[in-house]
Amino acid sequence: MPLDIHLLSGEAIRPVIDDLVRLRIEVFREYPYLFDGNPDYEAGYLDAYVRSAWSLGVLLFDGGKVVGAATGLPLQDEAEAFQRPFLEQGWNPERIFYFGESVVLPEYRSVDLDLRFFAERERFARGLNRFDWCAFCALRRPRDHPARPASYRDPDAFWLQRGFTPQPGLQAEYRWCDIGGEQQATAKPMVFWLKELT
Repeated sequence: MPLDIHLLSGEAIRPVIDDLVRLRIEVFREYPYLFDGNPDYEAGYLDAYVRSAWSLGVLLFDGGKVVGAATGLPLQDEAEAFQRPFLEQGWNPERIFYFGESVVLPEYRSVDLDLRFFAERERFARGLNRFDWCAFCALRRPRDHPARPASYRDPDAFWLQRGFTPQPGLQAEYRWCDIGGEQQATAKPMVFWLKELT
């Protein structure tokens, strides 16, 4: 059966929330996140996408199963923790479209899909005619992290080729326990990347 990509926005995302929760929990257990998520937390996080009138979910279906997804919404509709670094440095969240995470099951991953996920979100943001920038944040792990797989490749080159640049002055910290190791939550540094929509 061929793969299908569906674009959903706002309230139309609600029927697939459970699918997105399962997908996120499975993918985020991998390096670099090593995050042991739970359904209540993930559903609460995704509720912002349902409530936003200008959110986007780019969903990859294999038959009736969601096997990949990328999300985006206006930064002003994201949690305060995502907005704070921008507000502290004088940025206007109303002019920034935030790219949420891309999560794809391993057997469906490809460069072509990554390109499609970025292109659809950028096209959507441009079409709204109210944003000057696109942004996302990325976890920074030390290169010698003991859980880093030998096959892991940093996605920085791919992001740079898409026109995004890292902003060392725009950082946030989020706390969670790494699976298989930490017994207490530790702060994880997240660096924002930006692309101007001109």
